[in-house]
Amino acid sequence: MTRRDRETAPGREPAPAPGRATAPGQKGAARGRGDAARGRGRVLVVRLDGAGDVLLAGPAVRAVRAHAAEVVFLAGPDGRAAAELLPGVDRVAEWHAPWIAHPPPPVSQEHVAALTGQVRDVDEAVILTSFHQSALPLALLLRLAGVGRIAAISNDYPGSLLDVRHQVDEDADVPEAERMLALTRAAGFEPPDGDDARLAVRRPLPDVAELVRNVGAYVVVHPGASAPARAWPAERHRRTVRELAEDGHHVVVTGHERDLTAFVAGRHAVDLGGRTTFAELAAVIEGAGVLVAGNTGPAHLAAAVGTPVVSLFAPVVPAARWAPYGVPSVLLGDQDAPCRGSRARLCPVPGHPCLSQVTSEQVVKAVRELTQ
Repeated sequence: MTRRDRETAPGREPAPAPGRATAPGQKGAARGRGDAARGRGRVLVVRLDGAGDVLLAGPAVRAVRAHAAEVVFLAGPDGRAAAELLPGVDRVAEWHAPWIAHPPPPVSQEHVAALTGQVRDVDEAVILTSFHQSALPLALLLRLAGVGRIAAISNDYPGSLLDVRHQVDEDADVPEAERMLALTRAAGFEPPDGDDARLAVRRPLPDVAELVRNVGAYVVVHPGASAPARAWPAERHRRTVRELAEDGHHVVVTGHERDLTAFVAGRHAVDLGGRTTFAELAAVIEGAGVLVAGNTGPAHLAAAVGTPVVSLFAPVVPAARWAPYGVPSVLLGDQDAPCRGSRARLCPVPGHPCLSQVTSEQVVKAVRELTQ
């Protein structure tokens, strides 16, 4: 069964398109729509890391938008395209945070001014972070920029930097989407009635039939990863593509690294390496019966469009927090490997045993399970 055969999940209705934001200096001009009349004004929602992290912020964004006149999403360069796909976002701002980016940009007055210039018209802010990140550096900058009310998770004493300090037990592995939604609730932004609190993308998505060559049912294999420690060996991906083809599946390979996708696709798959926008990638994944990917942005994109995932998951971060959220999935990889919880970008264990022990046969079997 392909993604096209499955019923679209609830909570996927379109939201206002980017670029229709209230102009700077016209606070409240967009009020009067639903709960916006309650006067929460222009709210900044922040998630400064990768595309997958931004997609996981989707339920929290929709909760804020149910009460705000306008939502401005502040993203990092790697998350901007995902932010532009989130329902409930009216405008996207971008800033390269020195305490999050790899490699980090230098801290300078000019760089800070690039941030403060984008947020001076904001009434309040909700800073979304992972459990290992601090919201306080950004809270300080937003306070200096004149933001009147700031909410964030902080187990460290925030002093006057936060108006809403939400504390959580960071030893408990809570899914990222739920952790962020808990903060918006604490800040007074309850989800709208009928919202399913799952991941979602803005509709409609582009038509990608020609990109995938109208092959009918297909499986997407995405071999790239945001960090080498999360990557399955390229040779295993290539063997899996061949075995999936031999098992009767049409296969589409996606990613930014063209040399990698060409190697993995070989002569057995459609190679879309470097050929899709983020929105087109979402549409390609939506049309698939299954996505095969590591713990990287496209796995969360699959969750946002309702496509099952074979997740090649390295335990450098907890699967309970970052596994594909709200869709059927099969988790492969030794979750008790020595690298567990290390947050390493480069594998700290010789031989990369957490993923190198996963076989192509296991992946093909998992695809069968999810497509039956």
